[in-house]
Amino acid sequence: MHVNVVIVAAGKGTRLQSGLPKPFLSVAGRPILVHTLRRFTPIEMVRRIVVVVAAERETLCQEVLHTHGPWPQPITVIHGGAERQDSVRNGLAALETQCEVVVIHDAARPFISVEAIQRSIDAAAATGSAVVATPVRDTIKRADAQHTIRETVSRHDLWLAQTPQTFRVEVIRAAHRWAQQRGIAGTDDATLVEQMGRPVRLVPGDALNFKITTPDDLALAQAVIQAPNGVWQ
Repeated sequence: MHVNVVIVAAGKGTRLQSGLPKPFLSVAGRPILVHTLRRFTPIEMVRRIVVVVAAERETLCQEVLHTHGPWPQPITVIHGGAERQDSVRNGLAALETQCEVVVIHDAARPFISVEAIQRSIDAAAATGSAVVATPVRDTIKRADAQHTIRETVSRHDLWLAQTPQTFRVEVIRAAHRWAQQRGIAGTDDATLVEQMGRPVRLVPGDALNFKITTPDDLALAQAVIQAPNGVWQ
């Protein structure tokens, strides 16, 4: 199977107030982007990786890739768009013509396991679309504007969607075209496929696959990597 990966690294990371986008912040001596890329490079069926960055960060991204290379697969750097959905669409346009399955992943999730990536590829190849997710463990409350609880929501069929979100190329390209023609914006790629009326398979993920968004997340990522018990390999 011919697989490409799109790493979305075009966000501004404003909640971290760091001056640099999240993927380029250092954790345990390496940029987050490098940690993330190294989760995908051992997978033999991955033939190319596309990294989507803001135009003003292309030089920095190329420097990071050069400093921490060489890489087993070719890595292409392209410019993102105004919103994440635009950036993913740009990434899809840069896939190899022979690509059958595309894995779309947030650069700021450096702890995805190789096993979960492989499960998502297998599921997408079989069904068309797959999302790595974890079951909701906490009790969910629905509240009003005054933060008063109005309902306790059953969690037995609720999942927290993560990335990677993996698709047969023709499915996700069709979903993005469909959404663009109708002016529809989704919070993730799977939403577009769902709204188009196509099924999406959930693939069990891991709570460790968190997205680095806040300073607390950054500190947690540092602790995970440096943990002496080898919690992350």
